[in-house]
Amino acid sequence: MNIDFANLQLQYQKYKVDIDASIHSVLNKSNYIMGEEVHELERALEGFTGAKHAIACSSGTDALLLAMMAMDIQPDDEIITTPFTFIATAETIALMKAKPVFVDIEPDTFNIDANLIEAAITDKTKAIMPVSLYGQPADMDTIQAIADKYNLKIIIDGAQSFGSTYNSKTDSGLGDISTTSFFPAKPLGCYGDGGAAFTNCDELAVKMKSLRVHGQSKRYHHQYIGMGGRMDTIQAAVLNVKLKHYPKDLKLRQEVAAKYTQQLENAEAVLPVVDESSTSAWAQYSIRVKNRDEVQERLKKSGIPTAVHYPVPLHLQECFEYLGYKDGSFPFSEMVSKEIISLPMNPYITDEEINHIGETL
Repeated sequence: MNIDFANLQLQYQKYKVDIDASIHSVLNKSNYIMGEEVHELERALEGFTGAKHAIACSSGTDALLLAMMAMDIQPDDEIITTPFTFIATAETIALMKAKPVFVDIEPDTFNIDANLIEAAITDKTKAIMPVSLYGQPADMDTIQAIADKYNLKIIIDGAQSFGSTYNSKTDSGLGDISTTSFFPAKPLGCYGDGGAAFTNCDELAVKMKSLRVHGQSKRYHHQYIGMGGRMDTIQAAVLNVKLKHYPKDLKLRQEVAAKYTQQLENAEAVLPVVDESSTSAWAQYSIRVKNRDEVQERLKKSGIPTAVHYPVPLHLQECFEYLGYKDGSFPFSEMVSKEIISLPMNPYITDEEINHIGETL
């Protein structure tokens, strides 16, 4: 048995007729940048999430940059975030010449420990950037209370969590700005790079829409220093089709995760925990094992692909040495990075495949 980790080809075949037609519609019009399909997608995203404004852009990374640019983050400003995440979270903070300030994670949800945030606040702190890791929002009630107390902004890195909820509210409606990624392997993915930012603030929305087209207020008139952060029309065309099927695919992801949890209840592994206040988009189904290298090798021999998200926490990455963190700075992040392993996760994993994975583990 050879199991596909993300099964992108199977998904394409399921929706092929509509996706091909949507792509060819763009080709026939030859409006490849900011075509009408982009605006159609933004309206559809607003309808799906309930957010007042959806701003489609070139990637989840650029969505974070647009958010910080719209908030006028300045050099030496501090933004509190997690060290256990993909590099883009803190990388974008550094690109703004601001300072990433890390606090440790919860060992069960793998999200930022909200109870550690307040102690990290200084007079330079301007924002908190929680990450909805593997698809589940962080403890947003606590984080929002802290932000309100200290007059801080909240930018949510929801690159992995589109369609998740917190207290029955979509994660795209949390914080001041919430972002997501449409990288192909994400729960809702396009066929290249793509992302979006969401906000209920009219002023921030207008500014981000300008910033993504080099700060233009109208053609060749530039109000801000911006960036080339537009979404390609073909990517929007793909997403317009896939978004219609996304509620079904999201439900299937949650069913796959539930089957994994049931199948692995007796495995020598720490299984993922979803807080009772949340639902997860299950970008990954990640477990903790003590002998990860051996487990990966044994699974590989049985036709089971795995991945490690993430083997080195950000505070120990070479590019962040200047921040001065050391081994032992964030014990839970360091422990999890040595034990975490992601199993195949997509809406189309069969019961037979789940059983095979469970028995092999």
